[in-house]
Amino acid sequence: MPSNDRPQDPNRIHPRPDFPQQEQQHPGWTGPMDPPPDHGEDSYQGSGLLTGRKAVVTGGDSGIGRAVALAFAREGADVLLTHLAEEEDEARETVRLVEQAGRTAIPAVCDIRDEEQCRALVEQAVSAFGRIDVLVNNAGYQMSQPDGIAAISTEQFDRVVRTNLYGMFWLCKTALPHIPPGGSIINTTSVQAYKPSPHLLDYAMTKGAIVTFTQGLAQMLAAEGIRVNAVAPGPVWTPLIPATMPDTTEFGEQGPFGRPAQPAEMAPAYVFLASANASYITGEIMNATGGTPLP
Repeated sequence: MPSNDRPQDPNRIHPRPDFPQQEQQHPGWTGPMDPPPDHGEDSYQGSGLLTGRKAVVTGGDSGIGRAVALAFAREGADVLLTHLAEEEDEARETVRLVEQAGRTAIPAVCDIRDEEQCRALVEQAVSAFGRIDVLVNNAGYQMSQPDGIAAISTEQFDRVVRTNLYGMFWLCKTALPHIPPGGSIINTTSVQAYKPSPHLLDYAMTKGAIVTFTQGLAQMLAAEGIRVNAVAPGPVWTPLIPATMPDTTEFGEQGPFGRPAQPAEMAPAYVFLASANASYITGEIMNATGGTPLP
């Protein structure tokens, strides 16, 4: 859990816009970001909630995925984390953080748009760990298109759908025979599922589908003792933002706290949903939107 020596004002504990304008090529990199993202490196303190668990975290090289991998490790879990080939340096830092916590970290190059790569990823995890106790479907893709639906190419639409939906579907389907009773699937949806921004139309559509998929799969697997939930973040300061958004200066300013979340603020939700503390919770969407009202 995060350090809680004294109450902290959520309005003041992390940087607030205006941020410097910054642009990066996709998929984006942590190092150049200003301010630097906080993954919980200096704040997250584990308490054994996931001791001995074996976890797979997609998109674990940076952002929310890195924060989740770090938190899982400090709670006692071994982690296989996926990344794209060009994200090897980013993944190396996540591996360092997991190993620093005394747990096993396995980086795996995987483009989840490809069914065979998803199948091979599950085989790698099972070969290394013997089972998968927690599957976190976190990897995602977006690209802002302020000029409307006409600007969304078929290539972009296909990439968004295959990354955000196909990959999640294939990994769940392939991993399920290796998830024991008591295991957990946690998907990453978004505030965009409920309050879609016009410039993220295709991305928001997929996040809405993740909500429905999560709720349906949860009912399907309840009798097997496998829980399925999702986390719906609001704006989070990750490399995806300077890599896909035209204006970073006011990112997250519209929320009640007047700032975006840091990845470290998302990780406890995933830890809770993966732990035995959430044993009666399935089919739920945990909204972590910084106070933005949702239906």
